[in-house]
Amino acid sequence: MRLLISFAALFLSVILLQLSSGGVGPIDVLSGTALGFSRQEIGLLGSAHFLGFFVGCWWSPRLMGSVGHSRAFAAFTAMGAIGLMAHMLVIDAYAWAIMRVASGLCVAGCYTVIEAWLQAKVTNETRGRTMGIYRVVDMTGSLGAQMIVGILAPASYVSYNLLAIGCCAALLPLTLTTIKPPETPASPRLRPRLAFTRSPLAAAGVVVAALSSASFRMVGPIYGQEVGLSAGQIAWFLSAFVLGGALAQFPVGWLADKYDRRWVLIWLSAAAILSCGITMMSSGLGTTGIMLSAGLFGLTTFPIYSVAAAHAHDFASDDERVELSAALMFWFASGAIFAPYVASVLIESYGPAALFTMISIGHALLVIFGLVRMRARPAQRERTPYIYAPRTSFTIGRLLRKDRNKR
Repeated sequence: MRLLISFAALFLSVILLQLSSGGVGPIDVLSGTALGFSRQEIGLLGSAHFLGFFVGCWWSPRLMGSVGHSRAFAAFTAMGAIGLMAHMLVIDAYAWAIMRVASGLCVAGCYTVIEAWLQAKVTNETRGRTMGIYRVVDMTGSLGAQMIVGILAPASYVSYNLLAIGCCAALLPLTLTTIKPPETPASPRLRPRLAFTRSPLAAAGVVVAALSSASFRMVGPIYGQEVGLSAGQIAWFLSAFVLGGALAQFPVGWLADKYDRRWVLIWLSAAAILSCGITMMSSGLGTTGIMLSAGLFGLTTFPIYSVAAAHAHDFASDDERVELSAALMFWFASGAIFAPYVASVLIESYGPAALFTMISIGHALLVIFGLVRMRARPAQRERTPYIYAPRTSFTIGRLLRKDRNKR
């Protein structure tokens, strides 16, 4: 308990960071629409965020090694706050895209610092409880970030300043804590091919997971506007997705530990296709139908990354786990860079239903590829435990390594 209390500063920083960075995506969509940005320009903002996230995952361990944990955290939060406050100074979609790169850098860098700090302080005895609380804190912050969309006015200095204040506030708990910063760990080598070598299906699974979550979270508000939702209802729409994903973790984890994980991936993707169809049809069923369909969409798509990661780790040795986690994050970030822009172009050309048509096609391809892979390789008899894997930084692999080593 004393250890968890000592981590309270880190967990508070996570919540404040999520409330700030998690809220900027939906607000940018609503603000861009109010300011007359095209659908493609709005999609570019989401892609720019993940470009910054990708660069930040690679760069942050090196910066942390040069200047230390606290200074690196301060630098990344400054980038995020500057990107947020500058929004209403320059009303231009391409300038906003550069600002969103800064937001992505902020998220990746801050999570790298926090997770490296946690990794250095936990022991094998406290790791499970600490990670459990960390996942709950992260998910709670993400849910709260979607909810604040309903109370922030689009294209408003006040809205972006409030988000910037949250980003700056995230700096206070970590920098004022009396806990001594840990030694800087060596950054994992980035070996993208390792994911394909260990499991081509897992690599494809995390790309499809990016296609689903990145396009929904960054472009979903456009869909909400097109089907007649207000800003407050869009907040509930996005929150239903996150809540559905949170509720899915335990039952999907039980299935993934009990049955062949390839079948779990295949059936999840099949259910995701069904949920996409229901979501498209629910636009005529009123607000309640739309909210329930968003929850179902989160229920079927959110756990795919964790199932794919668990399947990849079944074929990895203990000393490969950190680099494999980084490789899977690389493919997720790569898919997330392109998904929002492609989704926005399709919505512009074919209407709001094109978002879920694109996602359905991705999951259909994953189903076909999964069936092909089942013929190519027998099921793995000795498996690692299923773990909910947050998509936060390359460092998360270090925190999860010990849990994955349990047989």
